Amino acid sequence: MRAIQVAEFGGPEVLRPVETDVPEPGAGEVTIDVAYAGVNFAEIKARRSGYRRPILPFTPGLEVSGRVRALGPGVTDLTVGREVAAFIAGGGYAEVALAPAATVFPVPAGLSLRTAATLPTVLPTAHALIHEVGRLRAGESVLVRGAAGGVGTVVGQLANRVGDGAVYGVVSSAAKVDFALKHGYDQVFVGDDWERQLAAATGGRGVDLLLDPIGGEQLRHSLRSLAPFGRVVNFGNAGEEAPWHFGAAELGPGAWSVAFFSILTLAAERPKELREVSARAFRLVADGAVDLPVTAELPLAEAAEAHRLMESRATTGKLLLRVED
Repeated sequence: MRAIQVAEFGGPEVLRPVETDVPEPGAGEVTIDVAYAGVNFAEIKARRSGYRRPILPFTPGLEVSGRVRALGPGVTDLTVGREVAAFIAGGGYAEVALAPAATVFPVPAGLSLRTAATLPTVLPTAHALIHEVGRLRAGESVLVRGAAGGVGTVVGQLANRVGDGAVYGVVSSAAKVDFALKHGYDQVFVGDDWERQLAAATGGRGVDLLLDPIGGEQLRHSLRSLAPFGRVVNFGNAGEEAPWHFGAAELGPGAWSVAFFSILTLAAERPKELREVSARAFRLVADGAVDLPVTAELPLAEAAEAHRLMESRATTGKLLLRVED
C-alpha cells in the first residue's frame, strides 16, 4: 500500500512516499481503508523532533475517515464496510490505517467522509476546552489564541452557544480576521499586541476563560489577561519551550487556576472518557449546530506541501490529505 513515511527528523522534505505492507488488526483493533487524513500540529512536531518519541521510521497521522476493512478478535460493535472516523496513535497518512476499536466512531448520518475526517481531534478537543475542562458558564467571557485554526474555529462556535458572554479571538495576521469572525467571535485581535487590545475591550477586567495552545512564557503572561477567579486551559506547546511551572505566587493574586488538556493523553489513558466527550461533540455536528470548515485539501503524495502550508501560519480552518482516489 501507499504511505508517507518519516525515516529521519527534519523539515517537510523528510515526508516521503513509500510502498509498505498492509497492517492486520490484532485483538481489539480494526483496519480502515482511508479516504481522508487530517493534518495536525502534533504531526509536525513529531516530524521535526520526535514529539511523543515515535520509533523511526514511522508514518504520521492522528485522525482518518474511511471504511472498516477488517475486524480484529473481540470487536463486535463495528462491521466491515461501515463508514467511520478514527483517532489513532499514528499511521494515518496511508491507504490503510490500524486503529484501536475504542477510538473508532461511526460517521453520523448525513456527513461526508471528507467532513468526518475533521471530527476525531478537533471536535472533542474544542468541546473539552469549553465544557469538560474550561467549564464556561453563561455570561462568562473567553479568549482563544489561534482563533482561525481548526480548533479555534470550532471553539468560537461552541463558546458562542453557551450564551451572552463575549468571545474574543487572537490571530496572527489581519487576513484571518474575517474568517474568525464568521465562526463565533465577537472581536478578533491581531498579532503580539493582543493583551493591550483585550484590556481595552474589557475595560481592564480581562476574561474568565483563556485557551492557550502556545505554552511556555506566553502561557505565563496569559495570567495578566484573566479576570478574578479566571481560568487558563493550555492545550499545546506550539512555542516548543520548556514547561512553565505555576505556584501560589503566580496564581494567588487573582485566585486563578490553570488546567491542561491533551487529546493524545486522554486517548491513551482514558479512552472511555474520550468516547463520551466525542459522542457529545459529534451530536452537535450531526444536528448542524457546528460547522467544520475544510479550507485546504491535498493528495496524499503532497503531505510535505501540507506541512509547509501549516508551518507558514497562512492557513485557516482544517487541512486534509485526500487518500482515496
